[in-house]
Amino acid sequence: MPIKKIHRTYRKTKYVLYKETLVDFREHFWAFIGSFVGMGLIAYLQYGSFNENDFVFLIGSFGASCVLVYGVIQSPLAQPRNLIGGHVVSALIGVTVQKLVPDVLWIAAPLAVSLSIVLMQITKTLHPPGGATALIAVTGGPQIKALGYGYVIFPVLSGALILLFIALIFNNLTPKRKYPSAPILRKKKRRKHS
Repeated sequence: MPIKKIHRTYRKTKYVLYKETLVDFREHFWAFIGSFVGMGLIAYLQYGSFNENDFVFLIGSFGASCVLVYGVIQSPLAQPRNLIGGHVVSALIGVTVQKLVPDVLWIAAPLAVSLSIVLMQITKTLHPPGGATALIAVTGGPQIKALGYGYVIFPVLSGALILLFIALIFNNLTPKRKYPSAPILRKKKRRKHS
């Protein structure tokens, strides 16, 4: 095997196995600022504006959404349709499963997550944190369960909209960051100019 071929194979393997991401310090900065402001606003609403015993606004799946929406903004899973739709679909599934199977957690938890994945795939709104949103509806404490279908609107939809609003601002402050990503539109524009 010639040396050039070995080097080429090594480069390809290295690219497939590991592609370094976010090497630009500015990307780190904007991801930090966006996620800090997005989660900070939700946390402020939870602990600063409302009596923390009355409302549940800060749910764990929002942290995972921040990773996608501010950290990997070009990912199809981080786009607005996926962010909003994935959380809402999953919340609906989670609450429904919790109402149908309230006392059998070992069935309800995997059923809620699995159904939410399938429904997100069907609706083309796959957003991995949505699985956690469904799980929280089933395993959450009495405050979450007392919300019933209100959980879909508050905290899920309202929190996802806050994350989206902040993402639209902070992910578009520099020319290198564009959110939402629209690769289909960009391809069509390139073809017209060719």
